Amino acid sequence: QVQLRESGPGLVKASQTLSLTCTVSGGSFTTNYYSWSWIRQPPGKGLEWIGYIPSSGSPYYSPSLQNRTSISRDTSKNQFTLQLTSVTPEDTAIYYCARYFVAYGLDYWGEGTLVTVSS
Repeated sequence: QVQLRESGPGLVKASQTLSLTCTVSGGSFTTNYYSWSWIRQPPGKGLEWIGYIPSSGSPYYSPSLQNRTSISRDTSKNQFTLQLTSVTPEDTAIYYCARYFVAYGLDYWGEGTLVTVSS
């Protein structure tokens, strides 16, 4: 059973960098059919895709966030990370990591972690 788990600080001060790690267990991390995504949901709003990184190759980012976003992977640890710089209270959200499978779309999700940005 594939499992994803987000980890990182739950509180970040405005103007600082938000850093989250997603640890993947129970399945392959490097199969070319998969890519690894970050998605967030601000309070009372819908889901927003942040970006993804393929099992091999370069990451892709949402145009609205690309100037502040960096996604990387560590295949030795089955982890991928999100960094979002210069955060504001508008970046307060539940942050999810998820696996994208070519055949099925986003098929496995982490439970999500709430990150609050204080002003």
